[in-house]
Amino acid sequence: MSVGLLAVVDDILTAALKASAKTAGVVIDDAAVTPQYVQGLSPARELHVVWRIALGSLFNKFIIIIPAASLLSAFAPWVLPWLLILGGAYLCFEGAEKVTEWFGAHHAAPETGARDEGKLVFGAVRTDLILSTEIMLIALASLDPDFGIWMTLGALVVIGLGMTVLVYGAVALLVKIDDVGLALMKSPARGVRRVGARIVAAMPAVFVVISVIGTVAMLWVGGHLVIANLAETFWHGPYDLLHLLTDAVDDGGPVVVWLVDTAASAVFGVALGLVITGIVVTVSGLITRRRAPVAAAGKSPSAP
Repeated sequence: MSVGLLAVVDDILTAALKASAKTAGVVIDDAAVTPQYVQGLSPARELHVVWRIALGSLFNKFIIIIPAASLLSAFAPWVLPWLLILGGAYLCFEGAEKVTEWFGAHHAAPETGARDEGKLVFGAVRTDLILSTEIMLIALASLDPDFGIWMTLGALVVIGLGMTVLVYGAVALLVKIDDVGLALMKSPARGVRRVGARIVAAMPAVFVVISVIGTVAMLWVGGHLVIANLAETFWHGPYDLLHLLTDAVDDGGPVVVWLVDTAASAVFGVALGLVITGIVVTVSGLITRRRAPVAAAGKSPSAP
């Protein structure tokens, strides 16, 4: 019996490894996006916040995504593309907001204190839900349909746990590199102190680069999600155009094809995100203008 159990475990691990390879791009995106949420926190709170986000990611995968994906794929598979369109559109919106900030647009200033930390965690977990959904759905689609429900669930559990440890372990290491630099600066060896100083001096630029990569990742993943799932539902136009572009550079090799696919998806994500941002800003402005007279009336002094 133990031999049979080991064989099952080996099959699950092998299937999980093969399926995980196809999710590598989204995993990299997830790792690039997450460090943005701990910027500006005190060093003492960084690992605590990363841990909370990691727990939220596990909750997303094991309590929401895996059960929901399993049920929907079995009883209502037509719902999944629509959910992915919504998730992709939200990523495009978040990415486009950051792009507008690069060009001088000002959004609401973040609050400070413990409440702000809670909002950061909530925002990171919300974004993780979308990225983790794509990771798990890609993995689910990559598994053998004849694998069986329990073997499939076992493989998804292994993938979910492995990806969470990989992503948030890397994030935790990344956000604490500056502390490593500070520790090296206290070394009695002059060369070691120089290395530590260079690490500390480089970290602001590193986080700027990470922020840019994370924003591009959101736009790329969001745009690709929308394009692919629009084709699964009712509109093939963006998908066909994307394939025309990638077919035109097919002779350049897989790297060139991937770059063109990524760039085109990101451009689509920016365009869609800006449209959504414009709608949100317009609606928010209308709501604010309608509330202003009511608030003014409520603050006016009572007649004697």
